[in-house]
Amino acid sequence: MESISTGPEPVKFEPDPTTKKKKGVQKPVFQSLFTKDSIQGGATKVVHMMINPYSGKKMGEKIAEKAKALMEEKSIKVHMLLSKYPGELIKLAGSLEVESSDVVAVVGGDGTLCEVLTGLMKAGKMCKVALIPAGTGNSMGFDLKIQSTEDAVQSIVQGNYQKMDIAKVEMVDGLPGSGATENLTLYSHNIVSWGLGVDSNIKSEKMRWLGSARYDIGIVMAILENRIRNATLTLDGTQIQDDFTLLSIQNNITGGAELSLAPGASLDDGQMDCIILKKMTRCQLLHAFGQLKEDGRHVFNPMVDYHRFTTLEITTPKPTAINIDGENIGSTPLKMEVLPGALNMIYAKDREELVDFSA
Repeated sequence: MESISTGPEPVKFEPDPTTKKKKGVQKPVFQSLFTKDSIQGGATKVVHMMINPYSGKKMGEKIAEKAKALMEEKSIKVHMLLSKYPGELIKLAGSLEVESSDVVAVVGGDGTLCEVLTGLMKAGKMCKVALIPAGTGNSMGFDLKIQSTEDAVQSIVQGNYQKMDIAKVEMVDGLPGSGATENLTLYSHNIVSWGLGVDSNIKSEKMRWLGSARYDIGIVMAILENRIRNATLTLDGTQIQDDFTLLSIQNNITGGAELSLAPGASLDDGQMDCIILKKMTRCQLLHAFGQLKEDGRHVFNPMVDYHRFTTLEITTPKPTAINIDGENIGSTPLKMEVLPGALNMIYAKDREELVDFSA
């Protein structure tokens, strides 16, 4: 395996000429969320609702009851399963008896969806999956333009879906210092973060009472701390060994606080995107963060590299924390493999065709 310091050729972005310059640059041209046509799934008849009652502001069960009533109005049979502790939905999803035409509807945030996907994938269950957002961040729900419980249920009733990429992620179970030595495998749909992104998330988790505002505060706190770590990043067999500020690995465009971390990401292109923040000063970091908050303009920053990959590895001199889909859950070393089109994700590309519950 070749070992080099510069890495593979980064992705180059074109500026959007219709936008104004902010932070010295124009907004980049974004990729389409999906590159392929949706699949006509037929009307939904059975839904297995997987509920995290503690998600977000502990509204999961209330949102699930509302969704259940709306679906039953359309003669859909609904089975409800509530988790009692973190990780239980992996077991519950794996034990489901589902038909390929059934829909597994996840009531929760990005971490809850990760648990359910992990359970389904490990058990080899093939069905359609839907998201009913009830978390704090809801990055995937934001990109899928699910703005309410009604939006989610409308898409489920219609039954159309997209083939969507996910990633198999292998790492050490538990954060550094936890004493854990066993391996952990999860299936990620959103983001895998290392470095400053995990630092900020750990800080923001202590401020959950602030809602989504905690993400910005956590990032600023982590920037001021500015911890630099050495790592070897391997993208499709090519190694980059260096000091890094952050590695953000994205499947979709949006991360916490609705930030456009990966403007070049599509959910069905067979690849994931890796955003590298090189070793920076605090002033450079604050400037890059300001560009990030302005519709993804950070991709034009000379201290930011942007790559796409199908396989990825991160190794470090000593274990460092990993965040998967918003959850601080593992440690390096880490391996990832993109699974193209592995998920049948309920998605309404044309919302005008959806059923109107107000009628």
